[in-house]
Formats: sequence, C-alpha cells, structure tokens
Amino acid sequence: MEERVREALEKVRPFLQADGGDVELVRVDEDGTVFVKLTGACGGCPMAQMTLKSGVERIVKESVPEVKSVEAV
Repeated sequence: MEERVREALEKVRPFLQADGGDVELVRVDEDGTVFVKLTGACGGCPMAQMTLKSGVERIVKESVPEVKSVEAV
C-alpha cells in the first residue's frame, strides 16, 4: 500500500511545487491512515489544511481506496 500512496503523491506533487510547496510521505499505518509533511510554501500556508483534505487526501483516496485519511505531521 505504501508504494501506491507514493505514486498517488507523485500525481499531486507538481501542483504543490507550482506554488513553491511540496509533500513528503512520513508513514502509512496499517489502519489506512497516511501521515505526510507539507514543506516549502505549504508548510506555513494558512490554506494548507484545505489543500491537504481537498487535494492531497482526495487524490490519495481515489488512487488507494484502503486509505482512510491523510493527516499532516
């Protein structure tokens, strides 16, 4: 599952990088929770939580249905 999550993050990464940010995979728990770190401009952006849930989580869940949620660390 971790490799498929990495592939899904590669789909969203160019959009984040276009705004000066990025996303790093921290870990994937067995219960389907994915932990990521938003970096660059995304790290301090007030819209980061919305980007995480509306963008990153949506794409990861579409690509890997076993994922229950994506959380920032």
